[in-house]
Amino acid sequence: QVQVVESGGGLVQAGASLRLSCAASGRTYAMGWFRQAPGKEREFVAAIAWSGGMIYYADSVKGRFTISRDNAKNTVYLQMNSLKPEDTAVYYCAAGLAPRNIRALSGYDYWGQGTQVTVSS
Repeated sequence: QVQVVESGGGLVQAGASLRLSCAASGRTYAMGWFRQAPGKEREFVAAIAWSGGMIYYADSVKGRFTISRDNAKNTVYLQMNSLKPEDTAVYYCAAGLAPRNIRALSGYDYWGQGTQVTVSS
């Protein structure tokens, strides 16, 4: 069992920045961020694989969001810059234990409780 804990959400104005953190209690193959806005399905945001350092972003956040990792702490970060109202959602961190499609929900085994990000216009 791997515990996944996110932190760092909040309420900001459009154009501002936020950094989300996600700590996993054990070793994982990859960690990713997804988000879910009211009335919408959960969607992929960004992911990073520990082995090989592969990084992926959704087109909607490319150039604005940066995912990074701290291997020693089993922690990943999501730096979100130039936030837009359409980025408003609950952001979920997920941990995957095996090589799968880490841009898909099915690529993950454990999920955090989510952290709210609200961007006002």
